[in-house]
Amino acid sequence: MKEKLCVITGPTGIGKTNLSLELAKSLNGEIISADSMQIYKYMDIGTAKISPLEMGNVPHHLVDLIYPNEDFTVSDFKSKCKKIITEINQRKKLPIIVGGTGLYINSLVYDLNFTEVAFDPIIRDKYENLANEEGLKYLHKLLEDVDFVSSERISVNDKKRIIRALEIYDLTGKTMSDYNKDFRKENKDYNLVIIGLNMDRLKLYDRINKRVDIMIEQGLVEEVKLLLNIGYDPNSVALQGIGYKEIILYLDGRLTLEESIDLIKQKSRNYAKRQLTWFRRDSRIKWINVDEFEDFNLLKNFTQNYILENIN
Repeated sequence: MKEKLCVITGPTGIGKTNLSLELAKSLNGEIISADSMQIYKYMDIGTAKISPLEMGNVPHHLVDLIYPNEDFTVSDFKSKCKKIITEINQRKKLPIIVGGTGLYINSLVYDLNFTEVAFDPIIRDKYENLANEEGLKYLHKLLEDVDFVSSERISVNDKKRIIRALEIYDLTGKTMSDYNKDFRKENKDYNLVIIGLNMDRLKLYDRINKRVDIMIEQGLVEEVKLLLNIGYDPNSVALQGIGYKEIILYLDGRLTLEESIDLIKQKSRNYAKRQLTWFRRDSRIKWINVDEFEDFNLLKNFTQNYILENIN
């Protein structure tokens, strides 16, 4: 018998957290985060992380999982998440994946073969040493030479993903982008319902802008200062995330606070656009336009009924 799995996704700032929380209460569910930034401890405001008080009695998984200087791959997410999904089903409850990190979600709903490529500590050490000796730009150029498509997608500062892409090529002779071309083979392991939230683009952008203002009011600058004072590397993957990188530029004196806030808003809007483009490729997603509902309860009831009708 297939395990039940519900996924709620959509662009940043659209209201996935609030809706999923209420659905979990009604459907006897537990929430699994599919947000690549909410895995980090101490990074709460800039990731719009749900607070323990807001969680109430609803169990949440894969939140506050690692420290900002630790690595966490798509493969790590997939292996941990699959185990949690099984455990939740065994408790006769509904696992609800919530988030907008495309590769995290796709690792579950598609057969992503590259996540199964083994790790090789010798290869990793080789590229770690090259990064230390020659710098990340040199390492990124090596990736560009063998896998231009992936080099366009992976930041020059993202050492972890650059090394992983080079490792995959060294181990298999195939590029990560080659694996990605063939990765839309649907995973049939789950009794699956995928909900995608959408709304008018201008309204979404306005929500994103307001959310950034709220983050600043809640103390995002102070949160970034704390992370730097602890000693976390400003060039780490975690602190290169949207909201953190721009505040670091302000703290370094390279931007005014107003400029950094505007840049966070711009990058967040661009990210939302990319998320929608990413998820629209999946024909299994039931898209729900939140604008069409007069109030939250109507949206929640409609979504709940759809899940109940389509998950056995």
